[in-house]
Amino acid sequence: MTTHATGTFTFADWQEKPVGEAAGGAKLAHATVTNGYSGAITASGTTCQYAIVYLADKTGAFSGHELVDGQLDGRRGSFVLAQHGTFGEDGTVTCAFEVVPGSGTGELAGLTGAGSFTAPQGIKAVSYAFDYELG
Repeated sequence: MTTHATGTFTFADWQEKPVGEAAGGAKLAHATVTNGYSGAITASGTTCQYAIVYLADKTGAFSGHELVDGQLDGRRGSFVLAQHGTFGEDGTVTCAFEVVPGSGTGELAGLTGAGSFTAPQGIKAVSYAFDYELG
């Protein structure tokens, strides 16, 4: 049975470093990010790594993985989210994520699921939606 979960997360820390740049073209960066989750997912400090592409028109894309160690609807454990997204010229981020198969531990062993979020520029608490199953 699929469970629909919602909540918010806040960027607790964002450390970004440039990786490379093409003259007049794309720029690559790497970011190490810490998030705090509330709602269905409760985790005070996640570990996240992003590879980011900035395009000349101020849009871009990213992919990354986030290790979530905390609780999901009261069940304790950890899991990894694979994330893929884009951002527009106005800074709005759109992201889809899914649980990496086999990454669930503790009471979250066997977790599968996917979700998404949209984060407008300047919003501190970002809402997420997550549909999951525990198998």
